[in-house]
Amino acid sequence: MTAGPADFDRLSHDEQLAALQELAQGALSLWDIGGAPKVRLLNLSENATYAVDGAGDGRRYALRIHRDGYHSREAIGSELAWAMALRRDGVVITPNPLPGRNGSLIQDMAHASMARARHMVLFDWETGVEPGIGDDLIGPFETLGAVTARMHAHARTWPRPPGFTRLTWDFQTSLGEDAPHWGRWRDGMGMDAGKEALFRRTVDLIGRRLADYGQGPGRFGLIHCDLRLANLLIDGPEVKVIDFDDMGFGWFLYDAATPVSFYEHEPQVPALIAAWVRGYRSVAPLAAEDEAEIPTFVMLRRLLLVAWIGSHAETDLAQSMGVAYTEGTVALCEAYLKRFG
Repeated sequence: MTAGPADFDRLSHDEQLAALQELAQGALSLWDIGGAPKVRLLNLSENATYAVDGAGDGRRYALRIHRDGYHSREAIGSELAWAMALRRDGVVITPNPLPGRNGSLIQDMAHASMARARHMVLFDWETGVEPGIGDDLIGPFETLGAVTARMHAHARTWPRPPGFTRLTWDFQTSLGEDAPHWGRWRDGMGMDAGKEALFRRTVDLIGRRLADYGQGPGRFGLIHCDLRLANLLIDGPEVKVIDFDDMGFGWFLYDAATPVSFYEHEPQVPALIAAWVRGYRSVAPLAAEDEAEIPTFVMLRRLLLVAWIGSHAETDLAQSMGVAYTEGTVALCEAYLKRFG
């Protein structure tokens, strides 16, 4: 690497990947896993996640390097606390974080190209297969609905540790104009005047409906916030939940929308959501008026992802979805406006 201190944001995408690879490889010394382990990039979105193979103890691991400035150390600790509690209390299998040599679950290491040290966490590797939208997902979605209901019940009664802090995902922090967490929907790829006007009408309708729906304790609380297919592992009859990085405070039924992220336009989505609802009701009640609002949360998520793609254009996922995802949102907006407008 030829970059000097704090030059990371000025590096090309390939140079950034090389710097992160160097950091990931060097960071393994912070854990007592032995051998000559090697890292391999699995995913780059908010964070960089690596598979770790070749550890002296014969085990496989996943290393997550956090994006600079997205979550504080306290927020990451809060994420780990709930995920570990869910696993410990038998609610759902979640990744198990491992303490480093100094006893902390959160480690830090600097790189010459980065202005600040990065936070990172090492997890035991979880077995299972990431589902694909072309798979038969009716059974897994019904299981996921039951799992989600148990997670919501746990969140309502779990005593949060001192200093617990996570983002709030309400209308303003999702689709509002003032500092939304994932950027502005109007900056989505391929936006033009016609799409902006249509999306604006949709956003306004979502805002009105969510204001009427409210944020009472029965409807709004601690949720995973990102149960998309990439964050699920199918392992026999079990559905495991990984990557709690976006966990925070939001509408419980937002967790019904995130499993169809990036595929909201696919024809099987209504059947998948119906399966999720059946699974949820097998564990906890779900009122008809709550179920009726799920399309609003699907539309909220879709537009939030339009914003995310626009503000994360450097990522492989954003580049793979790109302009086509914005264009595909047009028909969804029109159908939503026709149904509820």
